[in-house]
Amino acid sequence: MKKAIFLLFAAVFTAVLAGCGSGESRASSDKKIVLGATIPYSDMLEKGVKPYLEDKGYSVEVKEFNDYVQPNKSLATGSLDANLFQHKVYMDAFAEENNMELTSVITVPTAPIGIYSNEFKSLDEIKEGSTVALANDPTNLGRGLTVLRDNGLIEIDENADPLRVTEKDVTSNPKNLKFEPVEAAQLPRTLESVDLAAINGNFAISAGIDLSTALALDELPEDIQNRVVVSTENKDEQFVQDIKEAVESEEFAKVIEEEFTEFHKPDWMK
Repeated sequence: MKKAIFLLFAAVFTAVLAGCGSGESRASSDKKIVLGATIPYSDMLEKGVKPYLEDKGYSVEVKEFNDYVQPNKSLATGSLDANLFQHKVYMDAFAEENNMELTSVITVPTAPIGIYSNEFKSLDEIKEGSTVALANDPTNLGRGLTVLRDNGLIEIDENADPLRVTEKDVTSNPKNLKFEPVEAAQLPRTLESVDLAAINGNFAISAGIDLSTALALDELPEDIQNRVVVSTENKDEQFVQDIKEAVESEEFAKVIEEEFTEFHKPDWMK
């Protein structure tokens, strides 16, 4: 009897090891996909990607996040199969700082950073000494300052890395603007206490701000266009290819045209 039990245990244990070593992800093996995103990209997934994948036989869950840290950490733990919230510069920096391997799958239409104000109705009205709230993370701080530069409000050192510009790189500030870096998610709230704020599009939408009310919007090079991201170990899995096909589909394009009209489209969609 003991021998029989031992043999049964050994057989089960061997089967488990074989399954773990197969290299097949959970999403590929049981057709269940868990996607993570911040607003409004969670809506983009729900309406533009989820139906396509469900037609392919997947069971799809979309989880909503309100920060830029947990979606990547959830990839590492396996509680997410893919996420949508970040651009390549952020992805690469996060991966290096957290000893992770992340892979970009495909870029998507991205909400631009905009300069918003409850005080002024145009850039021409901005007064000397006005306070500008900016994101305190490196890439979004650089983007906020670049929007100000592109609209003639400041000048930036030509030798500075355009994606990592800081206040120290400002070489000319004719209106003596005062910069106030805060956490990106808190920027919409600062509009009650500052004159201007450079707000990420997703956080503006979350706060009910219409993107068309921005005094100015940034231009988005490919490196700072948001993208679907997966753990590198899963990049060749079938479910990743199916997600890419969903984003490239006519159904996805229709959702973008109907509900994300102010978003900057990647070149492959133009």
